[in-house]
Amino acid sequence: MPMQAEDIETMIREAIPDAEVTITDLAGDGDHYAAHVVSESFRGQSRVNQHKAVYAALGGRMGGVLHALQLTTAVPTS
Repeated sequence: MPMQAEDIETMIREAIPDAEVTITDLAGDGDHYAAHVVSESFRGQSRVNQHKAVYAALGGRMGGVLHALQLTTAVPTS
């Protein structure tokens, strides 16, 4: 069963409380999403570690319930 965008956003915000999260359904199938996550907690972390934090928030659903996630992460710019 596909994941809903709201569920993905909720899981990320629960794990990274200060995150600004934007989820886009890329294919309209509930299986291919893009996520843009901005968090102060990413400051000083490598991009790889930022992505690992987001994947950890999804609790192992990548590759199973959630087939594809185009992920971009950033720190706040002001």
